[in-house]
Amino acid sequence: MKTVRDPAGWPATQEQARAAQDELRGRVVLDEPGPPPGTGTVTGVDVAYDDERDLVVAAAVVLDAVSLQVVAEATAVGQVSFPYVPGLLAFREIPTVLAALDALPCPPGLVVCDGYGLAHPRRFGLASHLGVLTGLPTIGVAKNPFTFAYQEPGAPRGSTSPLLAAAAADDDDANADTDADEVGRALRTRDGVKPVFVSVGHRVSLDNACAHTLALTPEFRLPETTRRADSLCRRALRETTP
Repeated sequence: MKTVRDPAGWPATQEQARAAQDELRGRVVLDEPGPPPGTGTVTGVDVAYDDERDLVVAAAVVLDAVSLQVVAEATAVGQVSFPYVPGLLAFREIPTVLAALDALPCPPGLVVCDGYGLAHPRRFGLASHLGVLTGLPTIGVAKNPFTFAYQEPGAPRGSTSPLLAAAAADDDDANADTDADEVGRALRTRDGVKPVFVSVGHRVSLDNACAHTLALTPEFRLPETTRRADSLCRRALRETTP
């Protein structure tokens, strides 16, 4: 695999990264429903790191939205050039993720990120950032709620509760924060199993983002897009020559 280099002018400091987020955030499109769930293709993206060599490997896996069978896949490897800073992880990952998407032999359709969109302290997580740069419809499906408050959704699969734009120290705070903005939803994808946290990235409604996530989780807690992309990027990292 060819090593991806950061684009010219890519932010190198936290100040530059936050300025870029401020500039791009206004381009996020929130008034489109996005592709109907269960149609076309849907693509998962994920990354794996080799800290000793400062490498990041990105994978993009395209699935048929109906059968969830793999249609195409691609990987790319890049040099990590931005420090680990919560809230700014996109600046470590996006150049390599873009290269993996560009290497696909077919259009990706909806892109599902293992992370956040609007459910981000600056309302511009990886899914939103990637969507604005590519113009593709994107959503974020995360394993934890980051800094946001939520009440447990009902136990059955498909139950949801709002992910609220204010951190809560305990359940009482979460219950009191009913006037906070909804930046995503806690979504139960398996009966009685810990929810995932869905947020809009770009050009998709929150209702459709949750519907897509349910369509992508027929057996497991995490979407098949995330599971396949995670497996592929880890395998590609192991196969990268030291």
